[in-house]
Amino acid sequence: MDHSKTDDAKPTDPIKGTHSEGGHAMNVGPLMVMSGDDMSIRVGASETNLMPMGQMGSGTSWQPASTRTNMLHKTSGDWLLMFHYNAVVGVNSQGGPRGVTKFESANWFMPMAFRKVGRGTLELRGMFSLEPFTFPPGGSPFLFQTGETYKGLPIIDAQHPHDLIMELSATYTIPLGDRATWFSYFGYPGEPALGPTAFMHRASASENPSAALSHHLQDSSHISFGVLTTGFTYRWFKLEGSVFNGREPDENRYNFEANPWNSRSARLSLAPNSNWSMQVSHGFLRNPEALAPGDVRRTTASISYNKVLNRGNWATSLIWGRNHESHDGEIFNLNGYVAESTVNFLDKNYLYTRLELVDKNQLLREADRQLLGITEHHPSFRIGAYTFGATRDVWTKEKLSVAIGGDFTFYSKPATLDAIYGSNPTSYHFFLRFRPGKTKVAQMHDTH
Repeated sequence: MDHSKTDDAKPTDPIKGTHSEGGHAMNVGPLMVMSGDDMSIRVGASETNLMPMGQMGSGTSWQPASTRTNMLHKTSGDWLLMFHYNAVVGVNSQGGPRGVTKFESANWFMPMAFRKVGRGTLELRGMFSLEPFTFPPGGSPFLFQTGETYKGLPIIDAQHPHDLIMELSATYTIPLGDRATWFSYFGYPGEPALGPTAFMHRASASENPSAALSHHLQDSSHISFGVLTTGFTYRWFKLEGSVFNGREPDENRYNFEANPWNSRSARLSLAPNSNWSMQVSHGFLRNPEALAPGDVRRTTASISYNKVLNRGNWATSLIWGRNHESHDGEIFNLNGYVAESTVNFLDKNYLYTRLELVDKNQLLREADRQLLGITEHHPSFRIGAYTFGATRDVWTKEKLSVAIGGDFTFYSKPATLDAIYGSNPTSYHFFLRFRPGKTKVAQMHDTH
């Protein structure tokens, strides 16, 4: 959440509430700086050290600075207050013998607050989800998905709900000259410096109601009950490291958990211009899984591109994640590959896709292995999932935008699994999506 702005333009008109016309930079209040359609947060009292709002991903991750945001905002005294939310309500139908159809809602809500403190800028952030109440028991149906537990058993063919409290964090950033910053981030819960921006915040996945099948190989540590991250930025790069609790959240989705902070990670992020961001990271997670004691060494790399169009936007990400796992003397190397893209055109229309290949070694229960004649305890399978979808805004105001959408997914898998998954399972969603309208410069001026 910390970056010194990479271009050479300096904010002008430093008097609160004034602005310039014709695309010149504008200062709107003591913290928020507007330049064209781009909004930034000033680092302390610096005139040139700015944090682009579009670049702020989950935790301390970076997206392309040109990423567009959907949020509500206001000023209150010395505070700049913001509120993001996204809720998808609809029908989820998973095909094949293991598939079911459910009515459900995936959702999250994020308040944020900024103010100057001393030499720097403080950000407070919360993130909450009602999925413990709006997901079916055992999780959202999702063929081939694995991870976490329900009633003491591994979750298979479902996506677990997020915790009621997903993040409570504070970040303090101070300027180091005109182009560098130092920052510290504390979260309980929070997200360590590991992996790409979490899927629900990636612009390239903004219309997709589902997690990625590769989630637990890439960005699953985004809810960690205890995180401390610190690092530096200089112009277009950032180096950061974290110590954190690497245990996955337990089945109680409403509590605060206490486990040792015995995991660690490091991440290098690059943002050579406003349309690109990339990262490489590595983490050591001590005993992340409740039912399978053993350590995980996770390595990830990703690259994201965002392009503002005349009446829309195009966002794309390529992501790789690898888990090197050790459980009960067995070693596993699991890889996940994701290509996802969302294009917004003619203002109200969206097309999106996600293409995945991922290794899964927790798909089969003991009865499944006996049925298939497999003697290995954790056989690994390469699964492909290919999603194509569309949404259209049908009602839009500043505080609420409503869209209708749908997608379908088909899969590739080894023929060995046909006996339990069928030969050609397919899945689909039909849904309504609710979130704030697109943030516009004119709306910023109206709040002051």
